[in-house]
Amino acid sequence: MGDDVARPAEGRQPAAPVSRGQMARRVRILRAASELGAREGLASVQMHDVAKEAGVAIATLYRYFPSKPYLFMAVLEWHIEQYLGSHEHIAAAEGTDAAAEVAELLITLSVKLLDSPLLASAVALSSFTEYATAVPARIDLVDSALGQAILRLLGADEASETDRSRARLLIYGWWGLFVAMLTEEISTEEAETNMRLAARLLLTP
Repeated sequence: MGDDVARPAEGRQPAAPVSRGQMARRVRILRAASELGAREGLASVQMHDVAKEAGVAIATLYRYFPSKPYLFMAVLEWHIEQYLGSHEHIAAAEGTDAAAEVAELLITLSVKLLDSPLLASAVALSSFTEYATAVPARIDLVDSALGQAILRLLGADEASETDRSRARLLIYGWWGLFVAMLTEEISTEEAETNMRLAARLLLTP
């Protein structure tokens, strides 16, 4: 069975899980894709294998995730949400250095994602694919779990457009450094130094 079987029509929006059962199926799919991606890498993972591993029909898989790149971008977002969920205390504290706190959050997240090199490669490769043409509606990065965590560290309860722009630039900078670490263009130490510098330049008044 090829990956084209039961593929949704071009441009169709992915279904949003509403019931508890639907949310549980979505998580099973994300977990299955994570495990397969970590073992085999993006090229070797087939959508029907993800469906089988998750215990769902291939049509169900495509209903939530219209393409493999879209699926693995969702895997990345899910892993970030899981990481942030285990750090629910993330918030601005009086007297703390916001730039240092944000840099540390992003550095630690990079290290966590790089614990599984094949999965990290899978999500990075997926980010370079033009999946947005098939799924045009994407949220602003600042409204993602990571963007909201950064705003909390900045103490921005009512974020201004400048706050949102800073958070957005930090995420773009972090992602570029993450990919550079993954491809070994720069060392972990260089990436950490650059991330701290970027946070300092963007967040220092």
